[in-house]
Amino acid sequence: MKAIYPGSFDPITNGHIDIINRASNFFDELIIGVMMNSKKKYMFSIEERKKLIEQQFANNAKIKVVTFQGLLVDYMKKHHIKVIIKGLRTVTDYAYEAQMALTNKNLYKDAETFFIHSTEKYSLISSSIVKEIYSYGGELTDYVPKHVVDALKEKLS
Repeated sequence: MKAIYPGSFDPITNGHIDIINRASNFFDELIIGVMMNSKKKYMFSIEERKKLIEQQFANNAKIKVVTFQGLLVDYMKKHHIKVIIKGLRTVTDYAYEAQMALTNKNLYKDAETFFIHSTEKYSLISSSIVKEIYSYGGELTDYVPKHVVDALKEKLS
């Protein structure tokens, strides 16, 4: 069975990586869906975000990284995917993600959303926080892999 873990991943964090690694233990194929949200302003292009994720999971044959625009459920229908993976950090995340799960189920009756709670040490990490810490010269070792730190340095230099 295959599942999809959608997100912006601008950039991918250790929290995302933890959810991906844990979810990949339960599925034959885990698709990381790098998406565009018209309401967000991105630091990295969609192709740069895809590349950073591919670098991280180059040795895991179960993980495939794709980019797409439009509704997640349309992509799922086209590729015969029925499971959505979502990571939860806080109660606020749950409120939003529960609403999205119900909406996706309404749009695609076969869609099921599996929630994976973040590991405690990653519960405060977000891509927005990573970018803010970096913009003030903060240390990112605990938040993102080295190749992402390097990409941030290159992007902001």
